[in-house]
Amino acid sequence: MHNEALNSSLTGRRVYKLVFFNQGKVYELFAERVDSSHLYGFVEAAGLVFDTASKVVVDPTEERLRSEFADTEKLMLPLQSVIRIEQVKKRGKCVIRDRGTGDKVTSLPLDGPSKS
Repeated sequence: MHNEALNSSLTGRRVYKLVFFNQGKVYELFAERVDSSHLYGFVEAAGLVFDTASKVVVDPTEERLRSEFADTEKLMLPLQSVIRIEQVKKRGKCVIRDRGTGDKVTSLPLDGPSKS
């Protein structure tokens, strides 16, 4: 099954918002391609999209997701972990939410500043 989609208004690319459970959290990522996988019971996402504009303020969640999925060519998600897949006009912020409350989860370093 292939998805029929509209082009993104800003880039001319298709953009999909993926919302899924991962390790007790709810992840929201963006991808250029989403399709059923050749592996039965999985959804395949490719072309993960992260914010590449250089900024002075860095979003730690976005950075964590970018590093976690840095070498990912295709993401295979089990159907039971997928909450929603939306085709969107433009990419939003990638976030990790708490499964119970829906609040954004920001992981901060627990060891404090390094001592040189």
